[in-house]
Amino acid sequence: MGEEADLSRITVQGSGEAYIRGSGTTVADVLRWLASGLTEDEILHEHPNLEIADFPAVYAYASQAPRKRTLN
Repeated sequence: MGEEADLSRITVQGSGEAYIRGSGTTVADVLRWLASGLTEDEILHEHPNLEIADFPAVYAYASQAPRKRTLN
């Protein structure tokens, strides 16, 4: 995990939902897939609209998200 987190890869919609820029994939989706046991490589293979650099951004965003927010 030597990648620097580029939080500009994450955009927050008016609803408050955080998306990975240009992918249509939410931060919550990625976290759910990881929690279910998928690896980053498996996610990238199944979702070619994502890039390896998205993962550090997802982790950084999730670590800064308000604790009271729940993932849908």
